[in-house]
Amino acid sequence: MKAQRFFFRMALVIVGVFILWGFAYQGSGDSRAILERMEDNLRGDASYSEMTMKTVRPRYTREITFKSWTLGDDYALIYVTAPAREKGSATLKRGNEMWSYNPNIDRTIRMPPSMMSQSLMGSDFTNDDLVSGTSTADDFDHRLVGSEALNGHDCFKLELIPHPETPVVYDKVIYWVSKTHYLPVKVENYDERGNLASTINFKDFKKMGGRTIPGVIEMIPADRDGHKTIITQHKADFNMGISPDFFSLENLTSID
Repeated sequence: MKAQRFFFRMALVIVGVFILWGFAYQGSGDSRAILERMEDNLRGDASYSEMTMKTVRPRYTREITFKSWTLGDDYALIYVTAPAREKGSATLKRGNEMWSYNPNIDRTIRMPPSMMSQSLMGSDFTNDDLVSGTSTADDFDHRLVGSEALNGHDCFKLELIPHPETPVVYDKVIYWVSKTHYLPVKVENYDERGNLASTINFKDFKKMGGRTIPGVIEMIPADRDGHKTIITQHKADFNMGISPDFFSLENLTSID
């Protein structure tokens, strides 16, 4: 059962990373224009990526490395490359359906999407943080509240309040968006009591796969000293010529 949970959560990480990195390159002073272009920037029709997720704790650090292929929001295929005990594990997402493959027992399992509020593999991200599938422009009330210099960037500062029906766990989200690159620099998530729940920092902006992206996402919970999770992108290709047929159960067990 632990292995099954691991494979399912691995898929959520990958899909979520492309949601978190799905921000735009152009924009204006209008909140909707900024948010819409944020969401368009890195959600190319198809993509390939190599990443590492590092979970930092006061007494240990854990790393997982993986490859991923995506097509729009509906298709994802993930292959774990390290550590050795998990190498070869793979996860497939097609629409609302998800499968995982465990090479140690040569078995494919269809996974239930029932862990949205749980921690991702002991990290500081929750499943809901990464795969809520919401639109910042359409599923929130939003407004531009000002400008602010942050971490060497001149930023737009936006406040987002989720609509009552929007499936998110936070009651308010604050974005800082670089005016130069129109990429996120920082996000703060607030709970229903108005307390800061977590901070996400976007760092190391670089050209990768023909686009400028934040190469690092750092999640820091507000109530746990010495805890953080860092997702680092090592390689990206946004010009993949793949079709929905690529995301098959056959490739789930044979991709490398």
